[in-house]
Amino acid sequence: MRLHTTVHTARLGAREFKVIRPAPVPARAVLVDGPWYTDGWFDREAAHLTAGLWALAATSPRSLVHLPLRANAAGGAYAGTWRPLDLVLLHHSLQFAPSRWKELRGRLGPGRPRTVDLRVPDPDARPAGSGRQPWENRDRFRQDIHSETLFMTGSARTLREGAGRFADLARTGPGVVFGHTGRHYCRRVDCHPADRGLHIEYLEQWPA
Repeated sequence: MRLHTTVHTARLGAREFKVIRPAPVPARAVLVDGPWYTDGWFDREAAHLTAGLWALAATSPRSLVHLPLRANAAGGAYAGTWRPLDLVLLHHSLQFAPSRWKELRGRLGPGRPRTVDLRVPDPDARPAGSGRQPWENRDRFRQDIHSETLFMTGSARTLREGAGRFADLARTGPGVVFGHTGRHYCRRVDCHPADRGLHIEYLEQWPA
C-alpha cells in the first residue's frame, strides 16, 4: 500500500525527534477516552489508512507516528460525551516520555511531504501472547494519555499486529454492517494488564 505523509522534526534538549503524520488526515475517524476502554470509530478508508500507519510505525523505530483526530466530526456512541483524543504510535526503544509530547508538538513545523510504500498489513495476524496468560506476556502495548493524546508504545511485533486489527476492520466491517441495522463489527488491541486496551469499531453512517 502507498501512504502519503508529512515528516516533521523538532528538538527537545540535545535530542531531535521525527514525527510522521498522514496527509491528509482521515475525516471519518474518531478516538475518545471512554469509560472502559479507549474507543475508536472508523469507516473503511480511515481504518485502511490507520492500518498502514501502524505498519509504518513498526518499521520506523526512531519516529513517532501521529494521527491527529481530535478535530474530526463527532461519531459513534461515546463521541461528544467523552474526551476526544489524538493517537501517537511509537516503538519502545525510542524511550520518549509522553509527558513531553505537548512541548514537542508545539515545536513542529509544517513538515515535508513523503510517500511511503508498504506491504499490506495482515488482517489475520495473531495477537501478541496468543495462547499464553496475560501476566506471562511481556510483549504488549503500554498505554498512556497525555495532552489529549493516546500513546501506544510497543515492539515492532505488537505494532504489526495492531495494524492487522485495523486491516481486518476495513476488510470485514463493511460486509457485516451494511444493510443490517443495529449490527456492528469491532476489534480490540490488547495492552499491558494495568492498562485498558483499545476498542475499535467500524462505523458506516457518519454525520454530515
